[in-house]
Amino acid sequence: MADRLSHALEAVLLVVDTPVGSAELAGAVEQPVEAVEEALQQLSREYDEAERGIQLREVAGGWRLYTREEFAGAVERLLLEGQRSRLTQAALETLSVIAYRQPVTRARISGIRGVGVDGVVRTLLGRGLIEECGTDPDTGGGQYCTTGLFLEKLGLQSLAQLPSLAPLLPELDTVDDA
Repeated sequence: MADRLSHALEAVLLVVDTPVGSAELAGAVEQPVEAVEEALQQLSREYDEAERGIQLREVAGGWRLYTREEFAGAVERLLLEGQRSRLTQAALETLSVIAYRQPVTRARISGIRGVGVDGVVRTLLGRGLIEECGTDPDTGGGQYCTTGLFLEKLGLQSLAQLPSLAPLLPELDTVDDA
């Protein structure tokens, strides 16, 4: 059971990008907090003793996997190279919504696309194609706009040069009411 618990915790920790508390992890793996804390301590020791490429650390009241410092350069090189890779369909759709509706909130983007966009927005922010450009006065949510890099990558001088929306698409006011 201990191995199964460790494996479940490892799987959960691989997908989070902020520290997660023991109680929250216990809820996710449906095990008592004490057993989870013991398994986390053991996992952390195992990573350290084996000198793996990652470390499990307790920080800011939670647990998170981190790249071991001596391998950070390899990760950075891969991530920088990955930034030159193509955008996914979801990223292109999200970027289009932002380009045509800016400034726009995450909630509005999600409403237009019909799916959550948190991960895609993080990717676009990380690639420098969008940036936070204010706060929505009604909701207090952050608003997003495209950047100069976006214009540069598309070979545009300004947003006015974006092609007009296809005539068969619904009017923007109709989309806003949806």
